[in-house]
Amino acid sequence: MHHRVKRPTEVVAVGLSFSHGAVIRMGMIKREREQTSFCGEEGGTQPLLLPSSSSQDHDVEGGDRNVPLTPTFLLSIFAVACGSFSTGCTIGYTSPVEYQIIEELGISVGQYTVSGSMLVVGGLVGSLVGGKITEQIGRKRVRILTRNGHKFFWFLVYDKESVTRTVNFVQTILVLDVLFIVGWLTIASAKGPLQLDVGMLLIGIAAPINLYLSPMFVAEITPSNLRGAAVSVTQLIMFCSVAFAFTVGSLISWRALALIGATTCLVQLLFTIFLIPESPRWLAKMGKEKEFEAALLQLRGGNADISWEVDEIKEYTKTIHSISKNSSILDMFQKQYAIPLIVGNGLLMFQQFSGVNAYTMYTGAIFVSAGIPSTAGFLAVASFQVVGAFLTTALLDRCGRRPLLLAGVTGTCLGGLLTTLSFILQGFEGWSRVTPTLTLLGVMIYSGSFAVWNGIPWMIIAEIFPLNIKGSAGTMCCLSYNISALMVSSSFQTLLQWSPPGTFFIYASASFIGIVFVSKLVPETTGKSLEELQSTFTHK
Repeated sequence: MHHRVKRPTEVVAVGLSFSHGAVIRMGMIKREREQTSFCGEEGGTQPLLLPSSSSQDHDVEGGDRNVPLTPTFLLSIFAVACGSFSTGCTIGYTSPVEYQIIEELGISVGQYTVSGSMLVVGGLVGSLVGGKITEQIGRKRVRILTRNGHKFFWFLVYDKESVTRTVNFVQTILVLDVLFIVGWLTIASAKGPLQLDVGMLLIGIAAPINLYLSPMFVAEITPSNLRGAAVSVTQLIMFCSVAFAFTVGSLISWRALALIGATTCLVQLLFTIFLIPESPRWLAKMGKEKEFEAALLQLRGGNADISWEVDEIKEYTKTIHSISKNSSILDMFQKQYAIPLIVGNGLLMFQQFSGVNAYTMYTGAIFVSAGIPSTAGFLAVASFQVVGAFLTTALLDRCGRRPLLLAGVTGTCLGGLLTTLSFILQGFEGWSRVTPTLTLLGVMIYSGSFAVWNGIPWMIIAEIFPLNIKGSAGTMCCLSYNISALMVSSSFQTLLQWSPPGTFFIYASASFIGIVFVSKLVPETTGKSLEELQSTFTHK
């Protein structure tokens, strides 16, 4: 039974993510409006409702105002895009250069598998520490910090109060030997497996922090009427860079590809230091009111009326502080949050168990096993990835989350089954000419389909968790994602030697279970307020 209730101000808070296309949503505070509650009874326990007063004083909702695009804002998006490009190169690096590295360094397939797994190990470290460091020393500073090799772990030995007291902007700017740059240069100059492992570990640590930070920073500096498009741009750039790594990596030296990754990080670093303001919302959260208004004015233009946005951000900040005082990590283990935790962790685990790391990191090995020329295969896969990413960007707000999730996971299941069939047919005479085509088709369908649903789970995670558990629940989801990724990437070569068709049938089966999971448990979140979503989960 549905009841009409007065819904106070809506806020969608920041969520933590680490994925190939991690996406984080930050909703702007809107005016009070009438919405339909999904509560079963009147007077039932309500989700976190945020009081509003200032937003009612405006004739136009903040989310509906048209804000001009300023040079500072566009440069900020460009700087973030450079980081997204380097992160995409990290994701797509290992597959096209696999046999180059094995041959030149004289290492075994097993040793190279260990090197590839170091990306995931680094991802575990980065996803654990990225959120806390970002909240304490700021978005802009972390974009510099996440790329420092020799001082990074110095920050981890301090509790968060110590970090806030001791780390300032000048100190952070002085951190010039950045993780990404040091990692890429270590890879480019590698003479053996140890250097390769260290370089992979360093860029693996930096990647999840950058993935966590980039869409968050974009969401926090972008006017609400442009937020979806701006965040989607970073997603699209990252997929294009994965395709770039796949394509160019099969044509140039693996050392040259590493240098390209380092160069894009250097560009982002220079822009960040000299041209990009700090996130206004972070400044407001830290109580730096003058700096907050100055940064917002810089982003919106010197003559812009920012009073309505200032009021909204201040109200949002007050709500965050009031909730944070009474919250703890144990809150997320309450019964009412069981389904959101299952949905969030389940989506990310199914992504990994569908074999994405195997397909992405070892595409070259798959092509060699099927007798496909690597260069042609990489070009075909890259084109499908870009098409999938473009489709998601164009259709996300029109079609909704669930339809694209179902389409994507169904496509990965179909791609896995075609790959399985191609390896089965290799054992039959007369099918040798068909199997390479089937393998290529399977990998292309898988890659394009995964590009469709890749970032959507992170969107849903950012939307379904209430403010008081969002940080801890996001960290838990990151752990699930990266542990699953480590299991898949470290076991792929062993499974492939055991049984190629069996390996891809396992991945296809995981995708099939994922279809059932999405159909039964995952709600449609498009166009719904945080209160509606929480009520849907917590009042069942």
